[in-house]
Amino acid sequence: MAGFFSLLRRVYLTAYNFTLFIGWFQVLFTVLKTLKESGHENLYRAAEKPLLFSQTAAVLEILHGLVGLVRSPVTATLPQIGSRLFVVWGILWSFPEIIRYFFFGLKEAFGSAPSWLLWLRYSTFLVLYPTGISSEVGLIYNALPFIKVQI
Repeated sequence: MAGFFSLLRRVYLTAYNFTLFIGWFQVLFTVLKTLKESGHENLYRAAEKPLLFSQTAAVLEILHGLVGLVRSPVTATLPQIGSRLFVVWGILWSFPEIIRYFFFGLKEAFGSAPSWLLWLRYSTFLVLYPTGISSEVGLIYNALPFIKVQI
């Protein structure tokens, strides 16, 4: 019976990770295509649906941690997911999310991932994570006057 649940867990996590890999890849593709073809004015409208889907689906990661499906601590996952939901990013978050979900999808499906992908998974965040967090904080700070007007 434990083998069945282990298999079910792997199938679910494989499907979840590859779905998010495709979703974030679609976000990045749409953003880059729109920038090239029509500039930044139409960017959000073009990428809105896949962006909202991909970022909102990440809420499941909180549940994954809560029920023990993955080893990620909820105390770390909750603020990460919450901040990303608060300020939804397109380009900056697409790169690490594509790498992340592809890595975990391969790992769940085949038991391992190529070493270059492992390196990308844990090296890109050295630059992109602090950049993303500081960008989110900057955007929130810049939005405070507009929020104040609304209140």
